[in-house]
Amino acid sequence: MDQGVAVSKTKKKFPVSLGFGLLIGCLGWLIPYCGLAITLLPAKIGQIDPTHKVTWVATFSAVAMTVAAISNIIMGALSDRTRSRFGKRTPWIVGCTIATMIIFYIMSMINDIKMLLFLYAIYQIALNGVVASLVAFIPDRVAPDHRGTASSFMGLGSTIGNYGAGLIAAHFIIHIQFGIWVFAVFAFVMEAIALWLIKEPGNRDEPREQLEKAGDFVKSFAPPIKGTHDFYLALFGRLLLTAGSNMIVGYQLYIFTDYMSLNSGQTTTNISLVSSIMLIAGIICGVTAGPLADKVGNYKYPVAITTMLVGIGAFFPFFMAKPWTMIVYALIAGIGNGAYNAVDQALTVSVLPNPDTAAKDLGILNLANTLGQIVGPVIAGVVISSAGYRTMFPVVTGVCLLGGILILLIHRSK
Repeated sequence: MDQGVAVSKTKKKFPVSLGFGLLIGCLGWLIPYCGLAITLLPAKIGQIDPTHKVTWVATFSAVAMTVAAISNIIMGALSDRTRSRFGKRTPWIVGCTIATMIIFYIMSMINDIKMLLFLYAIYQIALNGVVASLVAFIPDRVAPDHRGTASSFMGLGSTIGNYGAGLIAAHFIIHIQFGIWVFAVFAFVMEAIALWLIKEPGNRDEPREQLEKAGDFVKSFAPPIKGTHDFYLALFGRLLLTAGSNMIVGYQLYIFTDYMSLNSGQTTTNISLVSSIMLIAGIICGVTAGPLADKVGNYKYPVAITTMLVGIGAFFPFFMAKPWTMIVYALIAGIGNGAYNAVDQALTVSVLPNPDTAAKDLGILNLANTLGQIVGPVIAGVVISSAGYRTMFPVVTGVCLLGGILILLIHRSK
């Protein structure tokens, strides 16, 4: 264990600089990702092939899901095994962020749908290199008693990223290329600030398990097997919540234009309003939920309740194809997601089966986020194509309620 880990786990005071580094680092990858995946990529696909845009969005999600499923685990395992003067997380965050900038620039310049699909798949590798490494700073550097607070910082970043991205990207719908450039530069600047605040120490002297046989190499990348009851319940609970949320978010643009029949100006206004409501509600709940959970001493019940709350909010657009139903959804889901994001990371850290493989195992857990953001639009695409937009909303409700039930089955509460 490196010196930074040993010192941090003995401190009674929460490392505030690290907390803000986690928040800014989360914004650095999530805002560009959501801005691209939720708004700018569907808009660009709509320009290239408007006739088959729904099918293409689902195809992009399916391909990205496959790549993410592999790369998230591998990147986390490689990060765990890295030894350098800059630590084991920093090199991967820097390298993958630079790769993201290059990929974004190329994506902004091309109009070939198949090449765009290929680049989006490559982007998933770089994205997961950043995510798997960044989230591992919590078990690396934060004492157990402060992990709810650390989770709040990341949860706040997640809330701002998820909904702030839509607010920003909505203004680039007719300037897609420039919007992608803005997100590329944003990613680099924010990750640079985050790493400066985190100040990961070098770890050249940290011991590393030797891989003497081919089986040892495979094992170092394999999902955990022993003591994993809570681990996999947390994983699938998170997957269902994220998938349910992104069934709506992934088709938000088309919900307003195709389901509610709004023009481009009305769509921009309503996307901005929905994003603003979810952002404000999420921030208010996100700031308070993590520290409160630390004091109460329970993470399981807040995560389960907020997961179900998102599902309840998602049912309202089923009643009527009017913008006000999305406003109600935004308020309820904003509260639920804000509180969820603030506490969920602390719960997942508490169910890790082995601290020595934290990044790999968190990479598997965080794969639920990536897969959920991809699986959600795939499921939504199938439901919309076969039964229409209205049917999608009760499906979202059912998915989120099931996710909450899985969380309730976890044995650990903290």
